[in-house]
Amino acid sequence: MDSLKRGRGRPKTCVDAPTDTKAVLLRAGLEWLTATGFNQSSLDSILRSVQVPKGSFYHHFDNKEDFGLQVLKEYRQYFENKLDRSLADDSVAPLQRLNNFMTDASASMARYDYNRGCLIGNLELEVTKLPTAFRQAIMDTYASWQNKVAACLREAQTSGEISADKECKYLAEVFWIGWEGAVSRARLLSSDLPLRQFCQFFLEQLQN
Repeated sequence: MDSLKRGRGRPKTCVDAPTDTKAVLLRAGLEWLTATGFNQSSLDSILRSVQVPKGSFYHHFDNKEDFGLQVLKEYRQYFENKLDRSLADDSVAPLQRLNNFMTDASASMARYDYNRGCLIGNLELEVTKLPTAFRQAIMDTYASWQNKVAACLREAQTSGEISADKECKYLAEVFWIGWEGAVSRARLLSSDLPLRQFCQFFLEQLQN
């Protein structure tokens, strides 16, 4: 497999963001929550960063919990589009698609100097201190992402890249457990080394 290379990153910052208030707030929430998590992100700080008054915020969101869940939903949609660009690209072999996704995600982290991680991974780490609705939303998101990886792995079986006795659903679950751990370690070290190590290890295990 090719080594990790710089690829597409996160959506552009607010300079090119849509002008409607809700979209601006969701984008700001994405930036803050991927950097500092839900509990450490002050609603006042988020609103000041985009110069939106509280009255406008409460026109679109019931409270901070509602805001956080809508940011999570927005991130899920964004990230699933990102996954599909790589994993559904039938112009390349299935395992190369998985490598391409990891390459793209690694480049995105590097672009932000490892100050931002995966929103879902961040929320998972603080789930015991979050409103209960977050737990199900996080689990549903992981289930969706795991299904996409499992589908890619089943294509790899069909093409003969991996053996038919591999349990793709299980491997997809393991992938996300390991990948989120690698993302956290990359932030700790401010380096893509953990991401490259996980990429190499996982792809090698698939082909053993």
